Parts: sequence; C-alpha cells; structure tokens
Amino acid sequence: LLAQIASWPRPAGGALPPEEELKATVLQLRETVLQQKETIGSQREAIRELTGKLSRCESADGKSATGTWKKELGKGKDTMGDLPRDPAQVIDQLSRTMQTLKDRLESLEHQLRANVSYAALPNDLREMLQRRLGDLERQLLSKVAELEDEKSLLHNETSAHRQKTETALNALLERVSELEKGNSAFKSPDEFKVSLPLRTNYLYGKIKKTLPELYAFTVCLWLRSSASPGIGTPFSYAVPGQANEIVLIEWGNNPIELLINDKVAQLPLFISDGKWHHICITWTTRDGMWEAFQDGEKLGTGENLAPWHPIKPGGVLILGQEQDTVGGRFDATQAFVGEMSQFNIWDRVLKAEDIMNIANCSTNMPGNIIPWVDNNVDVFGGATKWPVETCEERLLDL
Repeated sequence: LLAQIASWPRPAGGALPPEEELKATVLQLRETVLQQKETIGSQREAIRELTGKLSRCESADGKSATGTWKKELGKGKDTMGDLPRDPAQVIDQLSRTMQTLKDRLESLEHQLRANVSYAALPNDLREMLQRRLGDLERQLLSKVAELEDEKSLLHNETSAHRQKTETALNALLERVSELEKGNSAFKSPDEFKVSLPLRTNYLYGKIKKTLPELYAFTVCLWLRSSASPGIGTPFSYAVPGQANEIVLIEWGNNPIELLINDKVAQLPLFISDGKWHHICITWTTRDGMWEAFQDGEKLGTGENLAPWHPIKPGGVLILGQEQDTVGGRFDATQAFVGEMSQFNIWDRVLKAEDIMNIANCSTNMPGNIIPWVDNNVDVFGGATKWPVETCEERLLDL
C-alpha cells in the first residue's frame, strides 16, 4: 500500500507543505479504501446470490455435487482471505472467481435438466408436463380406439366374406355330390323312382330344396298311375299365405288341372293308363301363358293363368299330396297313387325340342332349380324309393 501511495501523482504547482501533503494523501487513501470496500461489498452480494442459486440446485443434485460446491466455496473463501492489496488485482481475482462460479452454475443447471427427477421439478413445470402427458395420453387413446374400430370393421367384413364363401362352397359341394356317381344306393343318383301305392294322407315325398322367386318355370316328370277316379296330386308347392301356389292335380272325374296362385287351367293330358308317361308344363308370368306336353308332344296351350304374378320363394314342395297348409293338412282323396321319377324344375320356359329330347331319352338335362337326385328327396309314411331306368321301362310298356 505504501508503494501504491508513493506512486500516486503529485499535484501540479510545486511542493505542498508537509501538513497539506499528508492531508491530501490521507483523503486519497480514504477514498481508495471506500472504493475497494464498495467493490468488495458488491462482489460479495453477487457471490451470495450465486451461492443461493447453487444451494437450491445442489439440494436436488445429491451429496457429490454438494461436496464439490463446498470445496469450491472453500476455495472462494481462501481466495477472499488472501485478496491482493492492489485494487486492480482484487477486481481481476473477483472476476475470475465469479466466472468460475458461473461456469459451475451452468454445469449444475445442465446436469439438473438431464438428471433431475420429476418430483423435484417446480410446480408450474410439473403441471405443464402433466398437461402435455394428458394430451398425449388422450391422443394415444383416440388412436387406439380408431384402430379398434378398424379392427372390428375388418373382422365383420372378413366374417361376412367368409360366410358368403362358405355358403358358395357348400352349394358347390352339394351340387357336386348330386352329380357324382356312386353317392347313392342306386346305380346313378337320378335312376330311382318314388312309389306311393296307397291313397292315404300320410304317404308322400318331400323335396329338400325350395324355390326362389320365379317369373317363369318348366316342370317335367315321369309318372305311371292307373288310379281311378283321378290320379290325385303328383306335386304341390305351398307358401305362407297361399297353399295353392303351384299344384298339379287330377281329382275325381275332373280333368288334370294346373293351379298357380289358386288360379286354374285345365290341361288336355291323359295319363291314367298304368304306363310311364313324360309330362312337361311351362308357364311364364308374362300374360300368364302356359303349355302342356305329354311324351314330348305339345297337347295344349293357354294364357291368362295368374298373369304378372311371380312365384313366391321359400315354400314347401311335396310329392304325392295336396297341401291345405304349408307342408301339411293332406286330404287322402287328393293323394297321388302310382310311381314317379325324374321330377325336375327349371327357371325358364324350355324349348319344344329340348322337351322332346328329354322325353325320347336322347338327352339328360337336370333341372337348374330342382334336379332329381337321391339325396334331395325324402319319403315318409311308407312311401319308398326303388331303382329304375325310366327309359328302359318305358320301352317295356310299348
């Protein structure tokens, strides 16, 4: 300090008296001390502020950080205890100490951002994180719900497609089984006849399949009967609300009649001679036109038989009985007595040459709606199935 005082500049204008020079020196020294005191006070205030921040940070950082900070703080105390006498050096030393403390503070803050636990976060930051997590959770749940809906929709579509495919496969397998050779007790699945020898109300056959909605049809069958009076009812088709949707009947001394939706047309057919006859009937809803064939020849035609009436689907098709209700209430006086075979139904009007070819046994044309196959016909009440080759037996009748 004495060296600093000796180096201070002297006032211009010559030497002062010793008393004045000493007084000026004391004033300058006092001013210098006050400036150093203010500088040290401000630096200590800065150090206390930094120390407070470091203490809050180190409370979450753990023991290792605390020990490091104490060591650094101890170094700071030592430095302050050994402050140089030169004010410039004091300020430089304090600046270096402050920079060291700032670097340490930044390091601690960076470490806190990387490692601090959620519980040690400030309340406002914690609430913000909770809101963000809540938003993310809601978005995630919404996306999961969308995926679940898509999964459910895909499952439903897959189930519907699988059901449709299985239905188509079952229909195909059924059709294949109908056409396969050797799947019946008979030599061929279609080479059999149904025998109904008595006029009762409990002998009958039933076609397992039903009809779709039809706007035209052709029904063909072989039959043999010598019943009198009248052969009865070779077949009937009943639907809910209409027991006489389609009926072929010869009752008592009346001619053979075709009923459609309970409307009647008389057919010029004569088949009660005890011989095999091939019968075909065509009908179309257009003007209610009909045709009647016997042994390949057209014997009658007409119109206005239930015109513009579509045949209703989903009914019951019975061989040998007339239905007063769907599938039942048979009347013995209307029962068919005899044998029948090759009962086939198509969903169109067959050409006359096709009917002739079927009748003279030159072609085999199963019905595309109802084919004559063994596993599609059930018999009840004592009705029986027997092997038959109708074309060969017909030749025996000639």
